[in-house]
Amino acid sequence: MQEIVLKTTNVTKKYQGIHALDNVSIAIKRGAIYGLIGENGAGKSTFMRAIMDLIAIDGGEIELFGRTDKKGLQQARRQMGQSIESPALYPELTAKENLQVQAANGGVGDSRISELLELLNLQTTGKKKVKNFSLGMRQRLAIAMALITNPEFLILDEPTNGLDPSGIVEIREIIQQLVTENGITVLLSSHLLNELAEIATDYGILHKGRLIKEVTKEELQQESRQFIELETPVVQQALVVLDAQQITDYKVIDQKTIHIYQQNDQVAQLNQSLVSADIPVTRIGVTRQNLETYFLELTEGNKHDKLTSSR
Repeated sequence: MQEIVLKTTNVTKKYQGIHALDNVSIAIKRGAIYGLIGENGAGKSTFMRAIMDLIAIDGGEIELFGRTDKKGLQQARRQMGQSIESPALYPELTAKENLQVQAANGGVGDSRISELLELLNLQTTGKKKVKNFSLGMRQRLAIAMALITNPEFLILDEPTNGLDPSGIVEIREIIQQLVTENGITVLLSSHLLNELAEIATDYGILHKGRLIKEVTKEELQQESRQFIELETPVVQQALVVLDAQQITDYKVIDQKTIHIYQQNDQVAQLNQSLVSADIPVTRIGVTRQNLETYFLELTEGNKHDKLTSSR
C-alpha cells in the first residue's frame, strides 16, 4: 500500500467569521505531484500555510507522514521544504549567499549548494545580486532554498506565476526531475488548470475554501477528451438510436445535450441515423472541452449547489 504523506480531515480556518477553508479533506500519496487548483482567494495559500503550521487552524486534523501529535508534526515538518506566497529572498545577496543563509537556518551544511545551483540552472550567476535577477531566476532560487534541507515533501505556491511559456516549461521540468530522480512528493498550486495539466498526477479543485472535486490525471484527460456534442429535444429517443449503433461511451449532460466519445470521425453517419429515426437534431459537431472551461464549469456550477465534493 502506497504511503500517505499528507492527510487532512475537515481542516477549517475562519477569518472574521468567514471560511477561508471549509472542511478540506485530502490525501497525498508518496511520489505524487498534487496540483491544488483554484482562483485567487480560493484558499490555496491558506491551506499550504496551515500544513506548515504558519497559521493555526480552527478545526480538523492534519497528518504528516502518519503523525498527528504536536511533537510528531514538528518532526515531520523538518522533512519538508516550502515556498509559500512571496519567497523569502535576500535581494542584496547572491544566489549562493542566499542558500548559505538558508542552510544555516535549517541547521545543515553547505554541501548541497553547488548541486542545487546547477540543478536550478543558477550556477553562472556568480556575484550577481538577487535584486537584479529575472522573475524566473528568483522562482528557481526559491525552489533551491526550499530544497536545501533535502526534504521528502515539497510545497510550492504558484511556482509558475508570472513566468513566460519557456519559464513555465523550465520549472515544470525541474519539478518532474525532482520527483523521478529524488522521489520527492510535491504539492503545488496554481489558478490556471492548463499550467498543471502536463505535470500533476492528481488534482484538487478549491472554490471559496471548499474542496469541490478531486480527480486523477487520467480522469482529467477523460473529462477533456474530444467528443461529439449532440443537441436534441428528445434525448431519451436519441439514446435508443445510439444503443442500436452500439455506441455505449456517452454522457447525458442535460435534458437536451449528449456528449458522445465514440466514432468522432463518423458525425455525418450518426446524424443520418438520427434523422432516419425521426430524431430532430438541433446541433451536432465534434469539439474538445478546454481545461479552463472544465474548471469554470465546476466552479460556476458549485455556486448553484450542483456539485459536491467527489470524495
